[in-house]
Amino acid sequence: MPRHIVCLTFDFDAWSGLVARGLTTPTPVSRGEFGVVGAGRILDLLRKHGLRSSWFAPGIVIESYPKVCERVIAEQHEIGNHGWTHVPPANLSDAEESEGLARANEIIKRLTGKNPAGYRSPSWDISDRTVDLLVEHGFRYESSLMGNDYHPYFVRRGDVIPKDAAPTFGTHTDIVEMPVAWSLDDFPHFEFLRTPTQLMPGLMNARLVLENWIADFDYMKQNFDWGIITYTFHPYVTGRGHRMLALSGLIEDLTRKGAVFMTMEDAANEFRDKAASGDIVPYP
Repeated sequence: MPRHIVCLTFDFDAWSGLVARGLTTPTPVSRGEFGVVGAGRILDLLRKHGLRSSWFAPGIVIESYPKVCERVIAEQHEIGNHGWTHVPPANLSDAEESEGLARANEIIKRLTGKNPAGYRSPSWDISDRTVDLLVEHGFRYESSLMGNDYHPYFVRRGDVIPKDAAPTFGTHTDIVEMPVAWSLDDFPHFEFLRTPTQLMPGLMNARLVLENWIADFDYMKQNFDWGIITYTFHPYVTGRGHRMLALSGLIEDLTRKGAVFMTMEDAANEFRDKAASGDIVPYP
């Protein structure tokens, strides 16, 4: 019987992503802090529809807004590791990445009583040591890579990617990759961002973006008997009124079409079961 899974995921970054870009003046900080307002609206919407979801928050954000994160857990959503700050692992030293991952694990364990099952890197840019750290810390899934769209796969480690020769691929681990895509992320579509060296225009029409998001689910349903699609939202982005209407419309449309909404942990476990039984190819 066909089964089409939707993972609604929320990166509760608050101001951490802006601060990581050097935007530390009051206006960008307040812009990120709107994420507290947006998180409340999103949690209300999810409760209305009886849906569970997965949230990723840097450790400094969990430390700053514990009540929001406590509500996430109280309402049966999942919290995954999103680093300690929002600086991408590829931009950290070995020690900084290792220490930040461990610190984020500690604060999540204090909040939930257990280690997080999943990890998502800030800005979706892992380092060449990240997978080794995830294996060392016992993570069950990872969600930063883009090697597929509707089918998870087991993550490799040890790839060697020269600039002038064919790559040498490493070995597969037991960590499930829950692939993502910038096209299914609210940030590049909606956020206006100006730095001394960059202008990101954003501010696209939410109804048109919604059409694309729905079309990606429709393609999965038309072409695969089983699959998982992951949408990524940021509360300070999607928490704005017209975008909340788009998120509500996405949930309602996909519900009518028979989507099965799951946390990423549960969806990754279903993939594991299918891979173990031979029902699905476990590699991209």
